[in-house]
Amino acid sequence: MTDPKRPLLIDWEGEADPAAADPIPEGPLQGRAMQQLAMATAARRRSTLSRLALWTFSTLATFVLSVAAWDFVTALLQRDSLLGWIAFALVGAALLVTLLLAARETLAFFRLSRLGHLRQAVEAAHDLPKARAATDAILGLYTHRPDLDWPRARLTERRPEIFDHDALLSLTETELMAPLDQAARREIEAAARQVAIVTALVPLALADVAAALWANLRMIRRLAEIYGGRSGSLGSLGLLRRVFAHLIATGAVAIGDDMIGSFAGGGVLSRLSRRFGEGVINGALTARVGVAAMELCRPMPFVALPKPKVTNLVSRALTGLWNREEVRNS
Repeated sequence: MTDPKRPLLIDWEGEADPAAADPIPEGPLQGRAMQQLAMATAARRRSTLSRLALWTFSTLATFVLSVAAWDFVTALLQRDSLLGWIAFALVGAALLVTLLLAARETLAFFRLSRLGHLRQAVEAAHDLPKARAATDAILGLYTHRPDLDWPRARLTERRPEIFDHDALLSLTETELMAPLDQAARREIEAAARQVAIVTALVPLALADVAAALWANLRMIRRLAEIYGGRSGSLGSLGLLRRVFAHLIATGAVAIGDDMIGSFAGGGVLSRLSRRFGEGVINGALTARVGVAAMELCRPMPFVALPKPKVTNLVSRALTGLWNREEVRNS
C-alpha cells in the first residue's frame, strides 16, 4: 500500500503525459483543493482532431452570431431608422472592444514569449559578446521602469569593468533581479496567506478550490507584471497550466504532514484543526506554484541569487497573518 505521507514521484521520460500518471494518494492532510486544481488545470494536451473541432465550432459560432447581428440590424433599419442606427453603433462598439481584447491578449502572449527568449539567451551566453547582448536586452526590457532606475544606473556604470561573461551575468542578476525577486516574494506570501485563510475558515465544499484558482491566477498575473510580462487572461491561464504541468510531472504537488511539520508542527495542527491543516497545505502548494511561476517569468535563471524556499515563504505568510491579528486585537 502506498504511504500517504511520501511524496508522489512520476517517471518523466520523453513525451509522457503527466495526466496519465497515477492519482495522488489520499491522506489525512493532503491539500485537496490545490491538488484538484492542479490536476484539472494541467490536463491532457488536446489532440489535432480536438483542436480542429474547437476551431470549426468556434468559427461556426462566430459566423452564426455575425449573420444574426447583421439580420437584426438590417431588419431594425427597415422598421425604424433611428433604432437601426443605434443597434448598428452598438454592434460596431462590441466588435471594436472584441478586437481590442484580442490585440491585448496577443500582446500579452508576445511579452511572455519575450521573457522566455531572454532566458534562453542568458542560458546560451557562454562568452562575453553573448553575455553583453543578453545584458543589453534585459536592460532594454526594464527601460521604462522607474523603480529600477538606480539598479540600471549601477549596472551601466560597472559593466565596462567586467570582462568575464559569468561575472557580467551575475552582476546583472544581482542588480536587476534582486528587487524584483523581493516584490515577487511578497506576492507569493499574500496569495498563500489568502488561500490558507479561506480554506481554514470557509466550510463550503468548493470554496477553497475557487479561492485557490482565483488567488493563483492573480498571483501569476502579478508575477508576470513584476518581471515585465504583463500577461492577459488567456496568458495567465496558459502560464498556470504550464506551471501545474511542471509541478505534477516532478511530483511536487503531493505533500503531506511531513512538509508543514518543519515550520508549523503539522502533526499537531492536523489533530487540533483539520481545516487549518488543510489551509496550511493549500497555502504551501500555492507557494510552490508561485516559485515555479517565478522561474518561468524570470528572464534570468537563479544562479547568483538563491531561489526562494517554500518553507520560508509560508512561514513568513503565516507570521504576517499572526502579526496583523495581534495589531487588530491590541
